[in-house]
Amino acid sequence: MGTKILGIDIGSTQICAVMAECEQNSTRADNSVKIIGIGTVKAQGLKKGSITNIELASNSIKAAVNDVMRIAGTRYDKVVVSISGKDAKNIDCKDVINIPEREVNIKQIERAISSAEYKVKIPHDYEIIHTLPYNFKIDEQDNIEDPLGMNGSRLEVQAHIIVVQKSALMNLRKAIEKAGLKADNVVLSGYASAIATLNEDEKSLGAVLIDMGGASCNMVIHSGNSIRYNEFLGVGSSNITIDLSTILHTPPTVAEDIKVKYGTLKNQENELIVLPDLGDENSSHEVDISVITKVIYMRVEETLMILAKMLSESNYKDLAGAGVVLTGGMTKLEGLRELASAVFDSMPVRVAKPKELDGLVDVLRDPANSCAIGLCLYGAGYFTPYEIDSERKLRYKDDPLVKYQGLISIKEMDDEREKNFIKVDEKEDEINTKTQNYENLDLKIESVSLDKKATANTIKSSINPFSKFVNYLKNLF
Repeated sequence: MGTKILGIDIGSTQICAVMAECEQNSTRADNSVKIIGIGTVKAQGLKKGSITNIELASNSIKAAVNDVMRIAGTRYDKVVVSISGKDAKNIDCKDVINIPEREVNIKQIERAISSAEYKVKIPHDYEIIHTLPYNFKIDEQDNIEDPLGMNGSRLEVQAHIIVVQKSALMNLRKAIEKAGLKADNVVLSGYASAIATLNEDEKSLGAVLIDMGGASCNMVIHSGNSIRYNEFLGVGSSNITIDLSTILHTPPTVAEDIKVKYGTLKNQENELIVLPDLGDENSSHEVDISVITKVIYMRVEETLMILAKMLSESNYKDLAGAGVVLTGGMTKLEGLRELASAVFDSMPVRVAKPKELDGLVDVLRDPANSCAIGLCLYGAGYFTPYEIDSERKLRYKDDPLVKYQGLISIKEMDDEREKNFIKVDEKEDEINTKTQNYENLDLKIESVSLDKKATANTIKSSINPFSKFVNYLKNLF
């Protein structure tokens, strides 16, 4: 039996949970991931990519997970959850380390990445969820695709850091835990969608991936081995529904049905349809289908124009040699590719569905499921060649899928050292207290006190982790 991976896409309009099965100790080349279940429910307690009600959000998550387990007929082993780009920021970093052994190993790669993290200032109210190296340099040789096993005296790394607001991350984890789950990893939603849709040529040449969802659009720019930029727009297909309801003066539920049934960006022949009036469903009025098409077209065109402007202002447009890749539920609109190509200055545009995998075909054909499937693939090992993830563990491409040998990072070593310092201070206080008690006795005060202090120093020396850490660094460097 393989490992069951549960990917949960926390969207503003719907929660999509997909379960995949992956054989342990397999590699990416084996293509051993199989989709075995899906559960989709209407999202509650979320707005524009943020959780606004933990109780309602957790109930929606629980309902989606129950559905996917019912269809898959099994439980999950691992949970990977998405987080919106709304609360995310981009930070670039770099650093150089010495290579005493003259040959680069995994531990040195991790040390270089972790060291680069510490070279930049992370806002105190933000937390790192991804550190993604996009370039390695050994001595004077630049653009190293994979430094592992190469010889040199200095290793330089350039990396892209994605940070999110701590409050948003805490609220997400609370909602997940309240639903009876524990997230093994939190992944930027645009990153997950890129994993599910981009092919190797697009990754190599560079591409803009835009996941157009119900209430938002998440954009990432992927170049070489890494994401280089991410952006968020709080507009999605639900805005089309609102426009139709407002302009056609009909209930939102009817407007949603109209969008799905007549959703196209191409000119339509004149045809009248009857719609119920907003606020009085006993009365109705006629509307020409061409009006519906025009309303949809105007909203989509405006959305694409804003995204195109965001791309231009990112200063990373030149990295997108392969053009623009669109995915998400909004891409089901007929004629979207042609309109997007015109808006994005004639850049190549592709409307993408998730990669071909074994399993439920209907799930794989729906671009609305790209993020959830990408989360499953992330959990199965389909990620950037090297990465420090949301749990501060190093992931690397040659590791067997699912089974990761997460090395202890420098950050964890520092955290552990700080904890041990606290323990040493507490021990010292305890010993000093005992010593003071002995001094209060009127029996050989001086002798007893000296004996106790000597004992304290002996104990403190034996438990002091700092001396061990110093010796470790001496051996390391």
